Amino acid sequence: MGLKIGIFDSGIGGLTVAKAIKNKLPQAELVYFGDTAHLPYGDKSPASIRHYSTKITQFLLSENCTALVIACNTASAHAFKTVKDVAGPDIPVFNVIDPVVEFIATRYQNQKVGIIATRGTIKTRVYPRRIKIANDSITVASKATPLLAPMIEEGFFNNNISKTVIESYLKARELNGISALVLGCTHYPLIQSEVEAFFKGSVDIIDSANVVAESVARGYSLKGKEVTDKFYVSDFTKGFEKSTQTFFGKKIELKEERIFD
Repeated sequence: MGLKIGIFDSGIGGLTVAKAIKNKLPQAELVYFGDTAHLPYGDKSPASIRHYSTKITQFLLSENCTALVIACNTASAHAFKTVKDVAGPDIPVFNVIDPVVEFIATRYQNQKVGIIATRGTIKTRVYPRRIKIANDSITVASKATPLLAPMIEEGFFNNNISKTVIESYLKARELNGISALVLGCTHYPLIQSEVEAFFKGSVDIIDSANVVAESVARGYSLKGKEVTDKFYVSDFTKGFEKSTQTFFGKKIELKEERIFD
């Protein structure tokens, strides 16, 4: 059996991670699950997130996935151990935080690094804590950017509206003097070019989706033809299906799977 990667997120933003993984491993079969019935996870309790993640993990295992990726910052912070316990010792589990922390720790000694993310992710302080453990010479500046994810989902990027919102966040005092900025939400790769334009090359922009994809692809060497992927959501709407093309880069068919009934 080939490599079958189960990927899940609280919604459809994790499709940017799925797309990056597909670019690195085109012969891997992807099974994506977006928990659209319960989004956003940032508003939910850690216990609820662990419960949702357990149910989704069990579903992905029932699809015979041989590796799992938690493509959600909040679920990565609160449910990584839970997912690993449910998956068991033979199924590798990746999250979207640890590869980024490792990337920063090895490249930005004695420098200041910024993190922009949803309010829920920033509230966990998961990035500052883990970066401090990995390399305590690095200063971490965190900035909650709650308008960005809904703005992107509504299709407002690469225009004057998104430029105004992005600039208002990036001008924040706490981000002064950073050497690099982590796009700490799976939606944010879609505004990477606008963030880069703001900094005009003075700051490294770290796309967490690509960093995670490189971590997942490491150690795999696949041959053969590209396979058909599957995409599930816990609550289907035409709006979600329309948005998937923006996040994954091509039209995909969503199927509703009510695993929480």
